[in-house]
Amino acid sequence: MAGDLTTRKTRTASGATAVQVVRYDGKRRIVVKHMGSARDEDTLSLLMDEASRYVAQHRAQPGLFDVLEAPSQLVDLSKVRLVGVTHTYARRALLACAQLCGLGDLPMLYRDLALMRIIEPTSKLHTIELLKQYFGVTYPERSVYRWLPKLIEHQAAIETAAIDVARRELNETFSLVLYDVTTLYFESFKEYDFQQPGFSKDNKPQQPQVVIGLITTRSGFPVMHQAFEGNTFEGHTMLEILKHFEQRVGTSCKPVIVADAAMLSAENMQALHVKGYRYIVGARLANSTKTFVDQLDAQLPRTDGATARFGHTLKKGALQTAVDVICHFSDARHKKDRREFEKQVKRAETLLEKNEPGRRAKFIKKADSKDSAFEINESLKAKTERLLGVKGYVTNIPRDELSDEEVVDYYHELWNVEQAFRMTKSDLRARPIFHYTEQAIRAHLIICFMGLMMSKYLEIKTGQSTRQTRNQLWKVHEAHLLDERTGQTHVMQMNARELGNPELIDLLEPFCTH
Repeated sequence: MAGDLTTRKTRTASGATAVQVVRYDGKRRIVVKHMGSARDEDTLSLLMDEASRYVAQHRAQPGLFDVLEAPSQLVDLSKVRLVGVTHTYARRALLACAQLCGLGDLPMLYRDLALMRIIEPTSKLHTIELLKQYFGVTYPERSVYRWLPKLIEHQAAIETAAIDVARRELNETFSLVLYDVTTLYFESFKEYDFQQPGFSKDNKPQQPQVVIGLITTRSGFPVMHQAFEGNTFEGHTMLEILKHFEQRVGTSCKPVIVADAAMLSAENMQALHVKGYRYIVGARLANSTKTFVDQLDAQLPRTDGATARFGHTLKKGALQTAVDVICHFSDARHKKDRREFEKQVKRAETLLEKNEPGRRAKFIKKADSKDSAFEINESLKAKTERLLGVKGYVTNIPRDELSDEEVVDYYHELWNVEQAFRMTKSDLRARPIFHYTEQAIRAHLIICFMGLMMSKYLEIKTGQSTRQTRNQLWKVHEAHLLDERTGQTHVMQMNARELGNPELIDLLEPFCTH
């Protein structure tokens, strides 16, 4: 590309200011790249910064994806000095992934912050330093923190892009979606309006947190998320996020909702039914009445894979919701439950023998007689033993539409959204959170959501984990060689096809800019 690239501002018909990168061929102006349009000074400043970086990176130099001529054929190696090593290939590849995920129109700052969650997730301040160190990309610290909260304005567009990519690239019909909730804690003990202590899934009950609801496709690709205050009961999150999901996909789309037992309540099931949703939700069999357990015990064979379906009514005050409860027996689950059951019984008996019943134990209760203060809860013990190996599922889908076995199989796909949360917490390191204002927290979560979109897209397309993809991209270095006689810097890139997965290269390289 010629070295006469320059930036240009021009007024559009709508009154906005467009920012372009152009070059001139004689008197003819050629638009090389349209950076975007701005309606305020902050947006204009960011677009001009992006345009300036684009010009600096695309002035006359060899393309980093090209197989370059060896330096010994170009210069005297005795006069050449290595002045730097970069990983521009990895950044361009992940920017190509962002484009494939429908994120290509977002300001470059947001895309860089998202791809760094894959490369080396860390604080925003350290991320700015690493962008400069690894890629030669600079962002002023003040600009990053000023622009971070503005990302919230793009959340709807990002999640709409996720839905479009799921349909177009992943062949998703949204006949079924998965929903789950997790918590993310803060490296602080100080409470704020948004981050509050609550039931922690990170085993950090004393530290403030936020609650995150996530909707994914059957393959675990994320399409929507929402953050709630840290003391929000997770069962109260589902209806609100589904309302926003319906706005994104259209009211005609009514997928089967799959969620765990925390979402089970008469109010939730009634609301889903009224809105025309079908659902499969984990049941809390341990809370069942003795009558129901007797019925289950009599009708469910204790053979591996056996199922039985029962009519049931969920009640909350005057509200009553008719549902089906499907019970499924598994030999593997029975062995696991049996080990845990025997461990809990032994612990209860040991505590009674040591006269320490006040310590936490499942099968201890206050004694009915005056001879002792506590005793083994024999009725709870017997009930629990009858339920060993049995898992329950609540649904409003009739058997003639979905068999018992299909209900069980659909519910088991919930592990995909659980795995997406694990990726977010481990590979993308969404926790702990160091922001304190609600806007900054929400923006941080959107960046993690974008990183999850890119990670899951590559995982689904290539079959590789996020870590494997990152490591393969990171193998490719660019060496910057300074010819001391001419002052010219030559860039040599390692051969990506010799080091990486060809399937990954073929997927991304057509969308990489040079």
